[in-house]
Amino acid sequence: MRRGVILVSCVQCPQRISIDLPGAGTINGPHSLLGSPSVRPTGNPTSTPNPSRTGEGLVSEEEEGRATLILTFTLRNARKAGLSKTVKVFQTFEAGIHHLETRQAKKSKNTTDDLEFFVKCEVHNSDVSVLINSLKKVAEDVKTIREERVPWFPKKIRDLDKCHHLMAKYEPDLDHDHPGYTDPEYRKRRAFFTDLAFNYREGDPLPRIEYTVQETATWREVYRKLSSLYPTHACKQYLDAFQQLEKCCGYQEDSIPQLQDVSRFLKERTGFQLRPAAGLLSPRDFLASLAFRVFQSTQYIRHSSSPMHSPEPDCCHELLGHVPMLADKEFAQFSQAIGLASLGSSDVEIEKLATLYWFTIEFGLCKQNGSIKAYGAGLLSSYGELVYALSNNPEHKPFDPELTAVHLYQDQTFQPVYFVAENFEDAKAKLQKYALKIKKPFSLHYDPFTCSIEVLNTPQKVKNTLSQMKEELKNLCFALENIS
Repeated sequence: MRRGVILVSCVQCPQRISIDLPGAGTINGPHSLLGSPSVRPTGNPTSTPNPSRTGEGLVSEEEEGRATLILTFTLRNARKAGLSKTVKVFQTFEAGIHHLETRQAKKSKNTTDDLEFFVKCEVHNSDVSVLINSLKKVAEDVKTIREERVPWFPKKIRDLDKCHHLMAKYEPDLDHDHPGYTDPEYRKRRAFFTDLAFNYREGDPLPRIEYTVQETATWREVYRKLSSLYPTHACKQYLDAFQQLEKCCGYQEDSIPQLQDVSRFLKERTGFQLRPAAGLLSPRDFLASLAFRVFQSTQYIRHSSSPMHSPEPDCCHELLGHVPMLADKEFAQFSQAIGLASLGSSDVEIEKLATLYWFTIEFGLCKQNGSIKAYGAGLLSSYGELVYALSNNPEHKPFDPELTAVHLYQDQTFQPVYFVAENFEDAKAKLQKYALKIKKPFSLHYDPFTCSIEVLNTPQKVKNTLSQMKEELKNLCFALENIS
C-alpha cells in the first residue's frame, strides 16, 4: 500500500502539520519516451524533464482509470460530527488524498467550528460523480475541478533544450550492423558531434564544422548521384528551393553546407530554423520542436563504406532531403501543424502522428501536372528508394490521415505502399481536421512574436488571442481596399 504525507493548515494555527497516512501520496512521474516510428534526431537519454506545477495544472502521466480532483467545500460544526462524516466519504471511495488545507469559513455562523476545506485527491474515474454527490450530503458549497493530466511539453522555444531524448537505435557504438561499428576513428568522430549537440543551448550560434577530406568525398558522391535524379523525380517546390540553396548557401559537390548558413536561409523564407541533433530523437521530442518551427538536424555524415544508404539520419538526409522542402511556406505550415498536434497528446496519439510524419514528410508523394513527384526527405536523400517509389512496383494510395496514421511502416526496406497528396494545401487541411479530433483538456495557440505556446484554458486568454487575430484581419482588409 502506498503511503504519503498530507499537509494540513488552518488560519487559527498557521503552522503546517504533517500526517503520514496510508493511501496518500503523489503520483507525479516523468513523461514516457515513445519508441515508435524512427522519426528524427537528438538527446541525452538519461535526462528526463520533471513534471512541473503551473497555473495550468499538474503536468504528468495519469494512472490508468484514476482521476485527480480538486475540491472545495464548507463544513458547519467541523470539529464535531461534520469532519468524521466527510472523512468517511473519502474512505468509502478509497480516495488517495494528496493535499488538504482548512481555513475559517468566510460566512461563518460559528467562528470556531465552521471551516472551508481545500482537498486534492485521486479517485477511480467511475467513482467521481458518486463521491461528489455523497460529499454534498454532508457539506455545503461543494465545488470541484477535475484536473486533467498530460505529458510534459515545451511552452517556450528555450524549453527545447530539454527535448533531446535519443532513441537507442542504429548507434555506431551499439549496433553491430552499423557500417561504422568496427571503425574506431568514425566512432570517435561521432562522439565529437554528439558533444556539440548535447552542449548546445537555445540562442547559441550554430557550430561550424571543419569537415574532413573523407567526409567531403562521401558528400560529393551522394550529391552527384541524387542531384542527377531531382529534375525528373522531385516536386517543383523542392527544385525551386534547391536552386536557391545552391546559389545562397554553398550547396555544391565539394563542400558540405554549414547549418548556420542554411538556418539563416530558412528563417528568411519560412521562419524555420535549425538546431544541432546528436542522433535519432524520440518522436515526442522531435515533433514538439516542429511546433516552434525548429528542425533538429544532425551534423555528422554517414560512413564512407556505405554512401548510398544510411541506417540513421545524417547531414546528407537533413540537408538534401529536408531543408529544401522546409523552404516552402505551405510545406512549412504542414510540418508545424503536425508538431502542434503532438503537444500534450497521449502516447497512442504520438505514435499515430509519428506514423503520419513517416508517410508524409519522410516518404510522401504528391501530384503535379498529371504525374507523381516526391517531396518526402527519406526519398529525396535515397537514390534507390527514390527510383523505386516512382516506379510501378509499389502501391500508391491517396493521402487520408485517418488511414495513414495506423498503416504499418517499414524502416528496414523500401515501403510497399506510398501515400499521394493532391497538393500541400489539401494535405494540410486534412491534417488540421484530423488534429481537431485528438482529445486534449485544452486548446493551444502558437504566438510567432514570442515563439511560445499559449494554453487557452481561460476565457480571457481566448479573448486576447482573438483580439490579436482581429487586428491582423483589419490590416488585411485595409490592404485589400488599397489594392482595389
